[in-house]
Amino acid sequence: MTLFVITFFSIYGGMHLYAFLRARAALGFGPVIGTAVALFMVAMTVVPFLIRGLERAEYELSARVLSYVGYIWLAAIFLFFIFSLAFDLYNLILRGTSLFAGDQLARFLIAPHLSFLICTGLSLFICLYGYFEAQNIRTERLTLITDKLPAGIDRLTIAQITDVHLGLIIRCDRLVSILEVVNAAKPDILVATGDIVDAQINHLPGLRELLQDIKPRYGKYAITGNHEYYAGLEKALEFITHAGFTMLRGESRDLGVIQIAGVDDRTALQVHAQRPVSDSEALKRTDRKKNFVLFLKHQPHPDPDAIGLFDLMLSGHTHKGQIWPFRYIAGRVHPFLAGKYDAGKGSIVYTSRGTGTWGPPIRFLSPPEVTVIELVRNRS
Repeated sequence: MTLFVITFFSIYGGMHLYAFLRARAALGFGPVIGTAVALFMVAMTVVPFLIRGLERAEYELSARVLSYVGYIWLAAIFLFFIFSLAFDLYNLILRGTSLFAGDQLARFLIAPHLSFLICTGLSLFICLYGYFEAQNIRTERLTLITDKLPAGIDRLTIAQITDVHLGLIIRCDRLVSILEVVNAAKPDILVATGDIVDAQINHLPGLRELLQDIKPRYGKYAITGNHEYYAGLEKALEFITHAGFTMLRGESRDLGVIQIAGVDDRTALQVHAQRPVSDSEALKRTDRKKNFVLFLKHQPHPDPDAIGLFDLMLSGHTHKGQIWPFRYIAGRVHPFLAGKYDAGKGSIVYTSRGTGTWGPPIRFLSPPEVTVIELVRNRS
């Protein structure tokens, strides 16, 4: 925990220091305004920890208000930092080139005040646009032709929600919108592939009841994500099971129409919880030769020895970066970043962009989704 705090303050505080120096160079403010700006940035650096403290002390309204302010600011400062670095790199390349090409390239340098204004404008625009994009829940459809549906079943509809992050920011209004999209799909099965709840889980009034009202023909199934462990596993499991979901924790079920299996998130190892069952162990009682096997795993990293044991793996976790250009960083960590992938041996992996938001209530070029999978009988 100490290492995390030091790392966080080093990175986040460094970004604020960089932004402060850029603002001072661009605007040329004096010591009085400079002191006020510096104090504001110091305060914003500690806001994520202050939010947790207020929430634990039961000051929920204050925590919620500060969550919106602090996390939107977090997105804005990150974006400003990235855009400013890009301008600095551009100017650095021009200055380096001018050593060989002469001073004629100097006129293409971008002045500090102009780059500051451009970076600030871009950051604010993305935050504003992204706030509304985060509320525009898309339906993504995936159709798979299969020979494995039982007699009398020509089509089976599975809806997936993931990374909802119910907590201080995602509440009833957003969950109602999500469930409207789910209901419109008329799913036979609903699955939740982790991070249903966020780290702040103390007060979730009415949300469980909204989820209880969804009653697909063949049931609702869920697995843990990393945030179920951050929220407190026992509290998270209680909320999810009382919402009507069957938890799959390294086990499989035969639903009569398909077989389904799921595993706990590997974060269990980091928080020293019980070691998660391996993918192949969870799938050992399934029979892919006779049944369509659906596998649920929060992070899109199937174990190599499990590939070929499932037909379709549904995952989330990546948010597709949530805010461009972070998708490129997320893509380095998660090769199955978003969408449909052929994992080999007849196994398909589908990674959802996520249904809610984590941290900033913002999405940019990565809209939230409810995934609707249609299994259709092969008639050829």
